[in-house]
Amino acid sequence: MYNELLRQKESVLSLRRGAVQDLQKWNGRRTILKDGLVVDPENERKDQFDIVVEGDTISSVEKNVYIEKGDRILECEGLQIWPGLIDSHLHLGDLFDVSTNSIVCAVQDGVTAGISPGAGNSFMAPALLGAEIDRGLPLNAGVYLGAANILGTSMNEEEMIDLFQGKAAKELLEQKLSRNVFTNQMAPFIIGIKDHMGHFIMKDEDIDKIFDITQKANLIYMSHTQDPEHSWRMYELSKGRKLHLGHANAAGTGSHGNAEEAMQSVIELCKKKNITAEFVTTMLRKNGGSREGLRMSEKAREKALNALSEGIVKILVSDGQHQSTMKGFGDTSDNIPCILELVENGVLPLEKAVATMTCNPAQYLSEKLKCSVWKKMGHLGKGAFANITIVDPKNARAVYVIVNGQIVVFEGRILRSFGHAGRWISKFGISEKTGVGDSSLQIIR
Repeated sequence: MYNELLRQKESVLSLRRGAVQDLQKWNGRRTILKDGLVVDPENERKDQFDIVVEGDTISSVEKNVYIEKGDRILECEGLQIWPGLIDSHLHLGDLFDVSTNSIVCAVQDGVTAGISPGAGNSFMAPALLGAEIDRGLPLNAGVYLGAANILGTSMNEEEMIDLFQGKAAKELLEQKLSRNVFTNQMAPFIIGIKDHMGHFIMKDEDIDKIFDITQKANLIYMSHTQDPEHSWRMYELSKGRKLHLGHANAAGTGSHGNAEEAMQSVIELCKKKNITAEFVTTMLRKNGGSREGLRMSEKAREKALNALSEGIVKILVSDGQHQSTMKGFGDTSDNIPCILELVENGVLPLEKAVATMTCNPAQYLSEKLKCSVWKKMGHLGKGAFANITIVDPKNARAVYVIVNGQIVVFEGRILRSFGHAGRWISKFGISEKTGVGDSSLQIIR
C-alpha cells in the first residue's frame, strides 16, 4: 500500500520537475486535476476532489482517482478549481485593437468564454471573429450586433426575424443584406443585439423593432446602462419584454447625475420582473474603477455590493481586456481578484461569488437563447465541457486554464501550441469551426 501511494506521489511530482515539455502535444488518455479545492456552485461542491478530463469533456469528479500509466497529472494542491470563467460582456478585439494580444490576455486572466458586445458591431463582426476562431483562438467566443446596424439594412422586421432564426433564403440576403458571402453565412450566429445608446441615440419606434426581433428570434437585448433616464426609458418601451442592462454599475460613476441616486435608480430597475443586469468587476473593487475610465463613488459602490449580496444582480463581467487599446469600464485582470474580494469582505460566500462568472451566466444564456448546449458550460459535473480555471487564491491569479480539454495557460502564460482550443458560441450551439478562416485553403481533388 505504501509503495503504491509513493508511486502515485511520484507521478504527481513529475510535473514540478519539468516533465511537461509541451502540455498540448500529448497523446495520453486522461488529464487529472489532483488534490485541488473544487468550487462548483451548480453541483453544490466545495471540497477536495480529483477531476478527470478525457478529450474535451469532464468524465468524472471523485475522491482520490487512481492514477494509471499514461495519465497526465496537474498538481492542484493549495489551488482552487473553478468552472471556466464566462465573461458575457467582453470586448474581443473590436475596439480597433491591432492584434489578438488583448484576447490572449483575457485567457491568461482565466476567461474561457467571452461574448463581445462591440461598439456598434456591424454584420461583418461574426465573420471576422469566426475567422479568428478558425485560426486558433484559445477561448470560446460569441458576439452581439449593434442595433443601429441591424436597422441600417434593406431588410424589414419579419425578414430580420427569419434571418436570426436561420430561415432567410440566400437570394434574399444577397439582395437586402450583403454581397459578401461570409457576412451572410455568419449573420444568424449571434448571441444578441445591443443598443449602444451611449454611442447612438435611436428613435422609440426603432427600439420597439429591436425588442420585437430579439423576442421572436430568441436573442438577448442588451442596453447600454450608464444614464438612468435612458434605462428607465428602455424599461417603459419594453412593455414587459426581456431586457438586459449591460455594465449596470456604470450608473454609479456620477457621469449622469448624482452617483448614489443614479445607482439606486438602476438597482430599483433591476428588481423588475423582465429585467436582468450585470456589474463590472473593476468597479466593484476598492478603487471603484480604472483611472483610465470611469470610477464609482464609494457610496454608490456600497449600493452595488449590497445588490449583489441580496441577489438582485447575479452576473459579473469585465467589459474590457488587459492590454487592449481601450478598456471600456473594466479589465479581465480584475475578475479573479474581485471574486475573491467579495468573499473576503463578506459580500458573498465563495460558491455564490464564483457562480457570478460561471453557472449564473451559463444558466442565463441557456434560458434566454433556448439552447440546451449551454447546460454543458459553467460547471464541473460529469459530461460538462472541460472549461476550467484553476486559481491560486493567495496571488489571486489563474495558474492553469483549460479550454475544451486543452491546457492553454500554464503558470499564467499562454502555451504557444494551444491549437484550436476555442469554439464559436451562439444561440444555435457551439461549433469547433465556422469555415470562414479556412475559406482560402481550397483543396482540389
